[in-house]
Amino acid sequence: MARRSSPRRPGRFARRLQRVEETSAGGLVVAGEGPGARAVLIGKLDRKGRLVWSLPKGHVEEGESLEQTAAREAEEETGIIGEVVCPLGVVDYWFVAEGRRIHKTVHHFLLRATGGELSNADVEVTEVAWVPLGEIPDRLAYPDERKLIARVPEMLDRSA
Repeated sequence: MARRSSPRRPGRFARRLQRVEETSAGGLVVAGEGPGARAVLIGKLDRKGRLVWSLPKGHVEEGESLEQTAAREAEEETGIIGEVVCPLGVVDYWFVAEGRRIHKTVHHFLLRATGGELSNADVEVTEVAWVPLGEIPDRLAYPDERKLIARVPEMLDRSA
């Protein structure tokens, strides 16, 4: 038996949420080559207090390119300075926050570490860690980020 939907009644739940477009950039910062290659991940606490690992990323600032944003955000969130090698891909998703429906587009890049020291000084980050490249898919919380990094070993071989 098919279920009928009831007509919407006017009220506080019937109001439309403001739609907002947001753009961010970030990526995977890699150090070393071959079997010894590793990359830096950030850990943040989710709403349930669990540590969730992901790639560093953040909002594009005025006058900044996507590549500049990726390098800046990686350094701010991890302490590691990275140089963009090539694009990894784009992820987009929707979420609701502060009464707004947000469509977020995140541009990810592959970066090579050129300096800096691992640091979790950024207030948004709970933990940072160097992780062997082969262990990253098991550590990342988000399926879209896992898909993006699947081609990283091949990309690193081409860029060497």
